[in-house]
Formats: sequence, C-alpha cells, structure tokens
Amino acid sequence: MTSPTRPPVPSGSRPAPPAATGPSAPLPPTALPLAAKAALTSGAGDFVTEGNAAAGIAAVTLSDGPHGLRLPRRSGDGGQLELRSASPATCFPPAVALGNSWDPALARRVAGALAAEARAYGVGVVLGPGINLKRSPLCGRNFEYFSEDPLLSAALGGAMVEGLQTAGVGASLKHYAANNQETDRMRVSADIDERPLRELYLRAFERVVRTARPWSVMAAYNAVNGTPVTENARLLTEILRGEWGFDGIVVSDWGAVRDRVSALRAGLDLQMPSVGGRTDREVVAAVERGLLDEAVLDRSVARLALFARRAGGARGDGGGGASAPQVSATDAADGSTASAPALAALAEAHHRLAAEAAERCVVLLRNEGGLLPLSPATGRLAVVGELARTPRYQGGGSSQVTPTRLDTPLDALRARAEGAEVEFAPGYALPGTPPDAAGSPDAEALTAEAVALAARAGTVVLFLGLPLAEESEGFDRTHLDLPGEQLALLAELAEVNPRVVVVLSHGGVVRTAPWQDRVPALLDGALLGQAGGSALARVLYGTVNPSGRLAETVPVRLADSPSHLSFPGEEGHVRYAEGVFVGYRGYDATGREVSFPFGHGLSYTSFAYRALTVATTEDGTLRAHVTVANTGERHGREIIQLYSRPPRGSRGAHPVRELRAFTAVDLAPGEERTVTLAVPRAELAFWSVRENGWHVEGGTYRIDVGASSRDIRLSAEAEVAADPSRVRLNGRSTLGEWLSHPVGSAVLQRHIAAARAASGTSGAATGLTDPAVLRFLRDTPLAVIADFPISPVIPEELPALAEAVEAALAEDDDPS
Repeated sequence: MTSPTRPPVPSGSRPAPPAATGPSAPLPPTALPLAAKAALTSGAGDFVTEGNAAAGIAAVTLSDGPHGLRLPRRSGDGGQLELRSASPATCFPPAVALGNSWDPALARRVAGALAAEARAYGVGVVLGPGINLKRSPLCGRNFEYFSEDPLLSAALGGAMVEGLQTAGVGASLKHYAANNQETDRMRVSADIDERPLRELYLRAFERVVRTARPWSVMAAYNAVNGTPVTENARLLTEILRGEWGFDGIVVSDWGAVRDRVSALRAGLDLQMPSVGGRTDREVVAAVERGLLDEAVLDRSVARLALFARRAGGARGDGGGGASAPQVSATDAADGSTASAPALAALAEAHHRLAAEAAERCVVLLRNEGGLLPLSPATGRLAVVGELARTPRYQGGGSSQVTPTRLDTPLDALRARAEGAEVEFAPGYALPGTPPDAAGSPDAEALTAEAVALAARAGTVVLFLGLPLAEESEGFDRTHLDLPGEQLALLAELAEVNPRVVVVLSHGGVVRTAPWQDRVPALLDGALLGQAGGSALARVLYGTVNPSGRLAETVPVRLADSPSHLSFPGEEGHVRYAEGVFVGYRGYDATGREVSFPFGHGLSYTSFAYRALTVATTEDGTLRAHVTVANTGERHGREIIQLYSRPPRGSRGAHPVRELRAFTAVDLAPGEERTVTLAVPRAELAFWSVRENGWHVEGGTYRIDVGASSRDIRLSAEAEVAADPSRVRLNGRSTLGEWLSHPVGSAVLQRHIAAARAASGTSGAATGLTDPAVLRFLRDTPLAVIADFPISPVIPEELPALAEAVEAALAEDDDPS
C-alpha cells in the first residue's frame, strides 16, 4: 500500500512548503518577509498554490474541468500541455448540454458530486463554472458555456457555485470577462460599449458574485476596451469588489498575466501557473524601488490567506494544519490504496447522476407524425453513424476528463431493445478513429453499406455531429455546417427510408437548414458526458420524456448571426458592434427567421397555458401566475418562460423581448398546476449611459409567457413606476429631456404658461405646446431654443430654471 500523497508538483515548479503543524501561533501573513509574500501571489506548480508554514497558510490544489475533474499528472508528464486526466473522474454533461436542462437544482446536484470527488482527491478548488455568453456560434469554447442569455447563465452558474461551495470545495467563476472567442484569445481586445458590457457580458458575473459568493474569480486572457483584464483595475477592483462586494481572490487564467506588477496593482491576487519565481522577483524589486506600494501586496496576501482557510475544508484541516489522508491521482489510477473501494462506490453513484443529468439535457427539436418514441419491442432498427459507436461526449482542450466509464448509444440501444432487432453501419469515418478488424473501408463502401441497411429497416436512427478536430478550445470554427460526407449520407438514407431520426452531437451550434425538413424527427444531444449513450437510448425508446430546451438559437445561416460582421475582429481588436442585440435579442429585433428559437424544445406530451395574471407587490416585484396543464397522454416536464417587452413609448434601443424568469413543472396526464414567476423590479432596468447606472423606465410593460422566445402562449400588461432621474438639467439638456423629467417638465411648463400670460400673445409660447413643433424641437438643447426670437425662455432664465428643479428634488428627498 502506498502512502497517501497530494498530487505531485510538475517538473520545473517551485515545491510548496508543508502546512504548519507545530504548536506555535502562525505569523500574520502580512508580517512575512517581502520575498515570502511575493511568492504567495503566484503558483507553486501547474495546479497548486504556494503555502507558507510560518503563516499557517496551506497550499491549495486546483483542478480543471467544470464538468469533471482533470487531475494533474506526475512531474515530467507534460504538465500544462498534457490535456488528459491522470485518473478517471465522472464526466458530467458539459455546460453546452447542462444549459439545455434549464434546471438550476440539477446543476447544484452535479456540482455537489464534483465537490465529493474533489474532496476525495484533495482538490480544494474546481476551476469553473464558465458563464461567458455565446456571442457568436463560431466560438470554439462555446461547449464550456451555458447560454446566449445572461439570466439563464447566471441561474445555472450560480447553482454550480453553491453546489460546490456548500460541499466545502471552492469555485472559480470564469472567464471574467468578455472571453467570447478563441481567435487571438491571449491578446485581442474586446471593444464593448458600456451598455452591452453591463447588460450582457458582466450581468451574469454580477448576479453570481452577489448571490453565490464564489471564493475566486478567474481573470480572462483578453483585454477589454484596450486594457488586459489581468491589469484592468476598473473590472477587477472598481466593479468586482467595489460595486458587487466580491471578497474572494482573483486568479489569472493560465498564462494570462502580461505584467505581474501592474496586475497586482489592478487587483489580481494570484498568477497561475508557476513561472519558477521569475515574476516573484519582479514584485520584490518593484516594492524595493518604490514602484509598488507594499500595502497592495499585503492586500492580496491577506485575501490569499482567507482563500486557503476556505479551501481547507476540502482537506479537512481547516486550512492551516496537516492534511487529512487523500487519494493522489497516481495512486487512484493504480487502484492500490485503501480508498479505492470508496472511490468505486462514488463513481457508480455519480454515473447514475450523470445519466439522469444527460436525460434532462436532451432536446427534441422536431417530431413530425409522432415518429418518436420508438418501440423497443418490435421492428427492425438501423443505427447508422460512427458517432453511435464512438460518441462525442465532451469538448476539446483543457477541460478534458478521463471518464470512469463510457456508455455508447449503440450499446445502450441494443441493451434496451426488448425484441426489436438493432443493426449497425458506421456510414462514415471519424478523423483519427482507428480501423476495425476489417480495416478501413472507403467512404463509398461505408455509404453503400448504410444505405442497404436503411432500405431494409423499419426506422433509421442516424447519428451526426462534429468531430473533435472541428471544434475545440484554442480555435474558432469558420462555419456551422456538419461534415459534407455526413450530409451526403443523410440525403441517401432519406431516399430509401422516410422514417429517419437524426441525433446530433456537437459543442457549438450546427446548422440544420435546409435538411431538417427531410427528416421527421430530430434530437439534439449536444455533448452529454459519459452517460449520454444510455440517456439517448432511454429518450429514443420513450422511457424518458425529453424536457430539454435550447439555451442558444439555431440560425438558418451563419450570416444571420447578429455578431457575424464583426467576429472575430482584426488587428488585435474585435468590435462588439451588435450592442445589446446578441442571440435571440438580435434575431427577434431584425425579424430574421431561425431554424429553432431560443427556449425551444418539444415533448412526447402536450401542454396548455391559461389564466395569466400579473400583479405588482409593494416592493415593485412583478408576480405572474399562470396555469399549465398536461393535455397529452404521458407524464411530462414543461419549462415556462417569462419575457418582458419594453414599455410603450420607450425611446431607447431595446430588444423585442428579454427573458426575465423561468420555472419548470412536472405534470401527469390530465394534471394542471398554477405556477408563479417573480420578476424583481430591478431586473427590468437597463444600463443608461446618460444616467450612468441602472435605470428602470416607467410605463406599461407587456409580459409574455410561453414555451420559447417565439412561442408565446399568453400576454398581460403591468404598470411599472420609473426610477427618479439622476441627470441634472441645464441649458444643454434638450427640450425632450426637460419635458420627460419628472420635476423639470412641470417647472418648464409653468414657466411657459407664465411667459404666455405675460406676453398676451401666442407666438413661440404657443408653439412649444404644439405637437408638430415639439417633435421638431425635441432633440434641441433648451439653450438653443432660448436664442430663438420670441422664445418663452431667454438665456438669462436658464440657471434659475435649473435651480428650481434642484430645489424641488431636494424637497422631495427631505424625509421631514
């Protein structure tokens, strides 16, 4: 039996000192020597932080893999460039699939299971979840992200943070911020106007930081508006800490730090991975030369000490004492420790959870004529496609997990057949797939074999998707199409058998037009993790009723994507020219046809909506009640989605509708239930550049409730009070701004009325009450109007008008 150890430090890294074990009280971290403090702010290895025995700070082991642990290998095995895990861990559905579940409770359970495995291996922090928006369907890392919508991303990401940290393992919320492409990812500047930055790209991070309180946030590779995120004081300090109250550490993405001293000054606490002490020496030199205030270093050291205490729960030592026995990655791989049986039991339980999660993530996109579900008892089923035998179940790059086991769709379909005859033909070859015993037949022979099988079968289940070589972290795609040989195969199969079910596997969205109309049934499996094969079989046979909903729009063409003309940028900059019109917000604003809309997903049963009511509570929360009934013959789960439209008369550029709340209901046939969806008033705010903050427009909002962004079943209206304006009126304020101001309007109109009475004539005083004149002058500054002949306002009166507004505002604010 080998001795339990912490996963070893990779070659070329600084070894981490042991945790303090003596009876003496540890030093305050800020009392450490300068070099020791500098060392704490960089890694001791590829996936371990620096510890310090004298200060009672234990090293913390980190692990990649938001959907499973990627455990470090022994030194010399490739370190950061080795993308395989050293030891098996449960591979849960990646975020691209989990997003389709629309199920925060499920995400919390998955995260709790990740935490249990992390604790078993002595891992203190899991590097995830990733909650960046899917700005473009081409992003190579979209499989790691949940959605094109910040509310859905925050709900699922926040649930994962809570699930991890409730179980004593830290989360590292990533990649903060605007990390929306892989092209030139370590240098590119995401140039974003303030409104879309706040409403979309920071919004999910804000929600999760405020509610779930992650122990760490990972700073992204890219720059934002010209400043690298790792050196961006506005993002790391002013917004993250100052506005949102974040109290954890900011850690760099691996290799993201360009200037260690500038990064510390901006609010980055930990550089990862180890660079052998080189940048530690830069920090020491900067302090000694007066270029960096030592108080800045002390601030980060204090945060890192708190981080180590929090992460100590994963070791069971409270963060400062000796480590509890753990299983090292290498020991577990050898199966030679006493903990191996416990790990085996954990793996079995977690595989069942992975299967349950995968079932919840499958989206039924199309089911003409009720072709699905299939009968497992009778008939001849042709399973076609190498992806049925060699499935894609996770993305490529740094998050790859070695699964504890792998269910293939082909094996699962055969195992669950209760009399139906299941035959298989690969149909096509996947790049890099080793040949079978018969060798590697050419594409023509593979197609001929599959067509012959389809012709004699009752139903064809065709597995199509993207090979790993076509999408991964590290590069973006250039198109949305499935491989040409797969589309050609589909066309030939549809000619000989009209009963074709297509099952899709992909990390990024794939184009389904125009071929979707040639197949009666279409299932989206995305990437379903290690138990995806059995989950797909249970859905196809009807043991499980699909309830997944798309977390991302499927466009008809790549050119329809709102970001198409400005992705991925050029010469080190990418302009987010579509503004707030990302994903369904953009498709809806332009009225573009889509193949399948955001939120879409069918069921083997049907649901009806009725009796929508919307009421406003004392704190301004909109509370919608709607009754949903299962009108079909199977038990089913419906995802009820609530969207809001901007108030009537709004002059801002707003999306047609935006997701504000969602909930799920499980119903037996004939059962109905009334559900409640709450929309806090603050969720209706937009980021106003003029107000320099969040602002709720007053007026009549339309509330839409339905089954997708384009399947609205019921609508109602709600009156919402406006936020008071923070804008101070003056002569350069336009006539429209004066007239729309809650106080300024009355002040100006009283002045106009007085001027008209005093003059005894109509003239301009009357003109400013004429609708045509008002429309003509609405965007004209009042100071310009004051210079017009016979204007009811003269330049000398403008300061007094502004002072009258301020006095009225002060009187309204006076509590007495």
